[in-house]
Amino acid sequence: MALEDRSSSYEDLVSNNNALLAVLRRKGLWRTYSGPRIRQTLQINKQDAQWYSGYDQLLNPALDLFNDVFYSPKMVVVPIILSMQEILNNEGDAQLIDTLEAYMDAAERSLEDTMDAAIYADGTAFGGKALTGLAAAVPALPNTGVYAGIDRGVANNAIWRTTAWDASAAAGTNPIPAALGTQITSTTIRPMLNYVMTKQSRGKQYADLLIMSPEHYAAYDAATVAIQRQTNSTSLGALGFSSLEYIGGGKRAEIVLDGGIGSNMPANTTFGLNTDTLRIRYNPNRNFDKLFKGDGQMPIDKDAIAQFIGWMGELTMTNPMFNWRLYDSNPAA
Repeated sequence: MALEDRSSSYEDLVSNNNALLAVLRRKGLWRTYSGPRIRQTLQINKQDAQWYSGYDQLLNPALDLFNDVFYSPKMVVVPIILSMQEILNNEGDAQLIDTLEAYMDAAERSLEDTMDAAIYADGTAFGGKALTGLAAAVPALPNTGVYAGIDRGVANNAIWRTTAWDASAAAGTNPIPAALGTQITSTTIRPMLNYVMTKQSRGKQYADLLIMSPEHYAAYDAATVAIQRQTNSTSLGALGFSSLEYIGGGKRAEIVLDGGIGSNMPANTTFGLNTDTLRIRYNPNRNFDKLFKGDGQMPIDKDAIAQFIGWMGELTMTNPMFNWRLYDSNPAA
């Protein structure tokens, strides 16, 4: 059977099907962990520099610079099972490979769909056993909910909040100026993105990946000219994604479309992600690996060979400050 030959390529297959996973893998941000929990160290404070002269007192106050957040690793498997009847009916090597290929292709599509759905979800699926995705990491209501064990609704935990911008809101914590428009169109999307990118950046720290729903991508595409649509060979376009490049507000970012049949991307939404602050942390012994050695095992009550491809880990964040969501709560406004 060909399972042994294909199992090492599952990480590529899954990461190349989702723009965020692909960028994190390209940057080397798929990283291992050990132990029962995933610990992510955060810088929560900084030292103050001091200008001085002569015999001025040099201040060196005690500071808590770092703290840790903890994530519970999540586990997922996709099953592969062939009955002995199917195997015996395909005794010729070519026929067996054809049958197995069909099962493997189905399993791979399931892996792709499952991880893609989890990336955009909030981790509550399957009784909270699913990966905690962008719906929780970069929510529409940043001052609510618990993320990585920290309650974002508590005022003292405001440092752990991302930011949300509603194009249709005239007021609120982060309103888009009315002069820029009240809905996202080909006329307003660039000024709105320029405004948000400027507000949500500091020096070299800003969102370098903009994942857009079809509505926002179409608006941006219509707003640009041909020369602005060029991307280089290392961009997401090389992996087959529909991608553009954002240049504005003194910043550059990759824009990728996520939408279509069966899409998990929320409508009328753009995720602005500083991918340097995100990680895929995985157990080195369960990174899309087989659960059983060899081709698999025979169930005690079935004449078949069963195998599972499993993964264990979590999507984590090191700094929420430069991650944001731009959405249009009332597209018809």
